[in-house]
Formats: sequence, structure tokens, C-alpha cells
Amino acid sequence: MDDANIYAYKYNEMGVKPKKIRILDSTLREGEQHPGVTFSNKQRIQIAWMLDYFGVDQIEISPVVSPDHKEATKTIIKQGLKADIVAHVRALKEDVDVALDCDATWMATYLGISEIHMKDKLRITREEALRRSVETVEYAKSHGLKMRFTVEDGSRADPEFLLQVCKEISDAGVDRISLPDTVGIMRPNGMYHFVKSIRDEIDTALDVHCHNDIGLALANALAGCDGGADQIHTTIDGIGERTGIPALAETAVALTYLYKSPNNFRLDMLMDLSRLIEQYTHIIPYDSKPIVGPTAYKHKAGTHLAAILRNPAAYEPIEPKIVGNRRRIVFGELAGKNGAAYLMSLLGLDQNEEHAKSVASGLKNLRMGDLLEIPLDDKLEQKIIKSEESMERKKK
Repeated sequence: MDDANIYAYKYNEMGVKPKKIRILDSTLREGEQHPGVTFSNKQRIQIAWMLDYFGVDQIEISPVVSPDHKEATKTIIKQGLKADIVAHVRALKEDVDVALDCDATWMATYLGISEIHMKDKLRITREEALRRSVETVEYAKSHGLKMRFTVEDGSRADPEFLLQVCKEISDAGVDRISLPDTVGIMRPNGMYHFVKSIRDEIDTALDVHCHNDIGLALANALAGCDGGADQIHTTIDGIGERTGIPALAETAVALTYLYKSPNNFRLDMLMDLSRLIEQYTHIIPYDSKPIVGPTAYKHKAGTHLAAILRNPAAYEPIEPKIVGNRRRIVFGELAGKNGAAYLMSLLGLDQNEEHAKSVASGLKNLRMGDLLEIPLDDKLEQKIIKSEESMERKKK
């Protein structure tokens, strides 16, 4: 661990040995539920290959959506990827048969168990919901499938009924249970207690599937892992139904650097994955999107520029090249004396402190905002640092 972050880690440290927290990526299922998004089969296969090479643990796709989705599911399963390919279907025996027809090893199913879902969406009783849940698990397990069951809208369900469902499907042999915050209304502390209430009662492995309606998806997912889950659902760039779910980039970086989870993610692929989804969906990540956004590693304020060139860790928690991004510096009216000196050195101009002050003043007086943006690679950094050292010597 670098010295810059060692004290922060003391605050973050949980007093236990870091556990492996897995990632299931649902770009091919949840991601295609984003308004306006649909992939071709070739695109689905390419996305699956790249996610697998990146290092996610499971990749989810729904073969019951259309014949094309079924064909894509079959083809991806045949690729022999390291990640589990999870066929996502409804809690119906005929849907389980579709997963079997795809030669799936893993499948996932879901059923709404909150009062609003049972009464107004499914129009079934608690007894019927429980029966369908158990029967679907038993049917899938009797055919040799590994499976996950999502207790949809679980965060708004009666806690006693939620626990009853989880216990009975666990007894029926389900391999994983997904605890979702389906409409994104949990606080992180609430998500922690939601997951822990199940973790304390059953031993079955737990996933968290958190929606981002109020902007808390990743925070809630991590809190759920603190409460006992060991797998987070993500999509590339966080695309999905409404406002989506946790973004793969932010989740993977948080697990690696904040949770010290022993994963083997190829973080330098994150920008490429983001660009791939941008190319296929025409959804451009907002400028300040963490990790992969265009301004994630841009530095503008004068004091920031000066510090970054001496030690980037002053304003960067992670080096940009680690995640496939690039550092950039912005010159304009916020540039101070140091920023002006750097700009003069880039232009090959002789500089001293008075000239630098004059240039800085001129940039401010133009009142034109940002004037110039320059990618900052290692070679350029060294050139600027040497120029700064030269200017310091002249002052003496």
C-alpha cells in the first residue's frame, strides 16, 4: 500500500481478514433493459468475451427474451469461458426448460415477494408465491442445475415473510439467493441490516442487486457485502432499468483498493469496456463519471496542477494508467503562477517567476475560461518538473 493512502485505510479497515467479493455482470440482461439499448448477437458474444477476460465471476443473460437471446445464450455457453454463464428466467418450469435447452450449468430466477408485487403485479397470495418459489428451485435442482433465486423487491417485503421464503428455498437446495433493492430506496445502513438479517439465519451464499434511483446503488451494494453478501451485480457503465445498477468500473476499483478483495480483475480494461458500450449503445458517460469519465483525471486549479506534477497521489487515489484512463491538465483563467510556468515550458519559452505571474494574470484577464487541455504522459511530466526546478534555481 502506498504511503499516501495508509491512514485512510486505517479508517476503512473492518478488523477482519479481507474476503473475496465476487462480481456478476448483467450488461447482457439488466443492461439491455436500459431504454433504447439492444445488442446484436455478435455484440453480445464480444461483450461476454471481454467481461470474462476482465475477470468477472459470472455473466448473466436471459434466453427467454427472444429467439436471438436464446441463440446468444447457447453460443456464449459453448465458448467455454471461465466465468459462469447464468441463464436468467422467470420462476416457471417452462422457463427452466429453456435454460436446460441452452445447456446451461447455472440459471437464475426471480419472483416478487413484496405486497405490492404479489397483489398488484402478480395477483397471487403469499402462499402461492412461496409455493412457486420452492417448486421452481426443486424443479431446477432435480435437473442438475446450479441456481440463484432473486427475492424481487425484497427490501420492501415483510421481513418475516422474506425470511420464510429464504429459508424454504435454501432448504430446497438453492445455491445462491439475491437480495435486491429493486427500487433503490435503501440507505447503506438499512441495506446492511437487510442483508445481515438473512445472513444471520441461513448459510446460503448471498448476492446483492441494488438499483440507483437515488444514487446509492454502489454504496448500498458494498454495505450489503459488509452485512454478509459476497457477490455484487453490475453492468458496464451502470446501464440498466431506469437509472441502472452499480457500474462495473467503480465496483471493481472499490473492491480492489478499498476492500482489498483478492480478485484478479484486469483494471486496465475498464476504459475499453466503457468505450465498447458507448459504441454499441451511443450512451456517452457523463464527464465526471468516476474512473472512466473524461474529467476523472483532469486537473485544472492552480494549486492542483502544482501538486499533481510533484506527486500525482496528492489529488489522485489511483493512477489513471491502472484503469486505462489518462491524466490531463487544463490551462485557463484558474491557472496560477505554477500553471503558467508549466504552459510556458511546454511552448519552449524562457520563463522566470515574473514572466509566469504576467502570463497567469493575462489568462485571468482574458475571461475565456478553459483555453487549453493537454494529455500529461510521463515524458511530459519530467520535462515540466525539470523546467520547474530550473525556475527555482533562477530564483535563488
